[in-house]
Amino acid sequence: MHSSISAFISFATDSFICSAKPFGSLYVFSFSLFFDSVLEIPKLNAHDKIEIPMGAVPFFHRRNNIDERQMLIFYEKDPVFRDFVSVPQNYINEIKNFKFVSTPDCSLYMDMPLVFQLANIGVSRIIGYYLQEQGKYIIPSVRWGDERTYKYNLFKIPPAFAGIPKNDIVSIGTYGCCQSSSERYYLKNGLEAMISYLEPKAVIVYERMNPNLFNEFSEITDFYNIPDWITQKKGGKR
Repeated sequence: MHSSISAFISFATDSFICSAKPFGSLYVFSFSLFFDSVLEIPKLNAHDKIEIPMGAVPFFHRRNNIDERQMLIFYEKDPVFRDFVSVPQNYINEIKNFKFVSTPDCSLYMDMPLVFQLANIGVSRIIGYYLQEQGKYIIPSVRWGDERTYKYNLFKIPPAFAGIPKNDIVSIGTYGCCQSSSERYYLKNGLEAMISYLEPKAVIVYERMNPNLFNEFSEITDFYNIPDWITQKKGGKR
């Protein structure tokens, strides 16, 4: 389901959003916005051209020397970027040198109630849309939680993929997703579901890209691995 509105969109960053931490602020945007599916997840705009960033800078290090070919990312603990998702307009000047920006990677834990998982997906998308309106090249960070977020069990569109353009570019982070057999199970199954549904032309993988999980999809889409921040600073050597 798609609906178009031209209105003031208010998002109260309540206690359940982004790792169950209170934000205590409200932001209001005015724009024409499309929503995706019965869940009304904010919908991002597709790109005319696929462009690949040459590196990644965590939000915490945003003030470091920036190469415009690098992407600003949020693969960090939620409190690091909590204020940003509360009032992103206050940070526009700080991130003005970034052309590429991923959407906030709000946590989706396996034991999170579904309503909280959906809320964090919505926050990630609305911030992405706002930044697109500011002229940023937004690369959606795809994060899924339990199977209800990436399968068709409850909704016609898997919530984790709602609002993301098909046949485009996406980003995923693998930190904390590969240590246990259970984590690898959900990573691989969610990855398979994402590729099947979104059919991305390019997938940026931040941090380790386990060949046992990714190789079978290498003929379906193009993967671009970006090492973690510390590894990048060491010239690609762990």
